[in-house]
Amino acid sequence: MAPAADRRVAWAFAALTTLLCLGGAERLFAAIPELRERTLRGFRDYVASVDQRNQTSLKGGDFLWVDDLPADAKTAAYAKLKQGEVVMQRVTQINDGTSSQVPGGMIHDWRGIVFIPVVKLDQVLELLQDYNNHAKYYSPDVESARIESRDGDHFRVFMRFRRHKIVTVVLNTEQDITYYRDSSTRAHSRSTAIRIREVENSGTPEEREKSPIADNGFLWQMETWWRMEERDGGVYVQNEAVTLTRDIPTGLGWLVEPFVTSIPKETLEFTLGATRRAVLAMAKSQAITAAPSFGRSTTHRWN
Repeated sequence: MAPAADRRVAWAFAALTTLLCLGGAERLFAAIPELRERTLRGFRDYVASVDQRNQTSLKGGDFLWVDDLPADAKTAAYAKLKQGEVVMQRVTQINDGTSSQVPGGMIHDWRGIVFIPVVKLDQVLELLQDYNNHAKYYSPDVESARIESRDGDHFRVFMRFRRHKIVTVVLNTEQDITYYRDSSTRAHSRSTAIRIREVENSGTPEEREKSPIADNGFLWQMETWWRMEERDGGVYVQNEAVTLTRDIPTGLGWLVEPFVTSIPKETLEFTLGATRRAVLAMAKSQAITAAPSFGRSTTHRWN
């Protein structure tokens, strides 16, 4: 972005933040209860259609979304994956007619995939379920995390997210997560953020959670679908994240909307890349620990 554009973005967010600090959240976002319920209802309808699409593909369709691409695009995607890249796709609308446009809000639907060479499915699952250490694996986006309860493959997890881009946003979330083992080489999970609260004055004695009506609407709702498949000498890890934010205030859309809509994509891309790095590091450490101190050892390419 050109310096002049950078200054315009910074100015717009400075103005927006000033208005919010002066108590302008209600004026900017007009948090009318009826509108909020319509917004949430539209999001739930959208999520239900995503759930249906995912269940259909689990029962008989392509397990990974890249396998449904046209031949040339599929070949190109797999080439990027083998090079260690994260392949992303924005889902703009589902074919059943459910729209990503809802009154008073914006739905962001992104899915991505990454390939982790050498490793096994169980190693990926081990890391994903190691929520007490997610602040280490996914720093700085995840500031803290802990397992609140676990019953087999069902988890209740607390996570605090921190995202900085012109402004810093801190969010306390509670996640309800269930894992499913589809076969010896396939697994998937389903996660719902059952509680999201924006944190004000994070890390200070004045720290507090804002009410849903008084927050800035950076993240209202979040739903996540993970899939893992072991093949081709490693594991493909896929993630689709659907989030809901408040709509952009009138008059700032031309400048702010492109900035705001980039955050869901960047967050998902970071999450998949961090997963790849963390699983490779864990697998390498396990291999070193398990290797005999004498004789010949097998060398893997950990990249």
